[in-house]
Amino acid sequence: MNKIMIIDEDQGVINYLRELFLPYYQCVRPHSIKHAITCLTSENVSLVLLEISLSNIDGWTVCKEIRKISNVPIIILTTKKEKKEILTGFKLGADDYIIKPFNEEELLARVEALIRRTTIPKKRGLSFQGLLWDESGFDLTYNGTSIPLTPKEFALLGTMLKKPNYVFSREALLKSIWENNDQTDNRTIDSHIRNIRDKLRQSDYPVDHHLITVWGTGYKWNSNGNL
Repeated sequence: MNKIMIIDEDQGVINYLRELFLPYYQCVRPHSIKHAITCLTSENVSLVLLEISLSNIDGWTVCKEIRKISNVPIIILTTKKEKKEILTGFKLGADDYIIKPFNEEELLARVEALIRRTTIPKKRGLSFQGLLWDESGFDLTYNGTSIPLTPKEFALLGTMLKKPNYVFSREALLKSIWENNDQTDNRTIDSHIRNIRDKLRQSDYPVDHHLITVWGTGYKWNSNGNL
């Protein structure tokens, strides 16, 4: 059974989520952030539900700490509807968000979609000038060195690698990756592309020659590497 980690200080919400997930998932509730990090490194956690409004520590700090050690899917729980707040989450590595009070069916659908995307084995990978995108192992490497991506970043990069030199609009990328694309701002794509570029640069991959912004339209993967 897949495990879901719930990071929230509201015991009522925790109890509610446990009852909601009980037939389908095992819930883990860490008693501290240190405990959460320990659980993520020692247990097979499939997804994290993270409330950003915590009293003892900033929820965004928690998101960053999780991303340092794990690519586990993260869904942000929030009462705030501001686009700036949501974009902050995506920039820090969150994969999705849901606004409280949430609809049970919508939450279950988003959780299921993220877990399915990261656990169902696919049939093949793609290799490009030392960069290996392995769909079956959910792994990206450059010259043998692993590059950690979130599930959304991994899927986004794979979509472009599968159709090199094709110009994707932001709307097309949203529809291919996000289930709730009608509620997601186009700038979400920009945040994820920025994260992908930063991570590939850190591995010394010449990403600026390949992951190209097509101004006024969207993005493409340039296969020849010439700007």
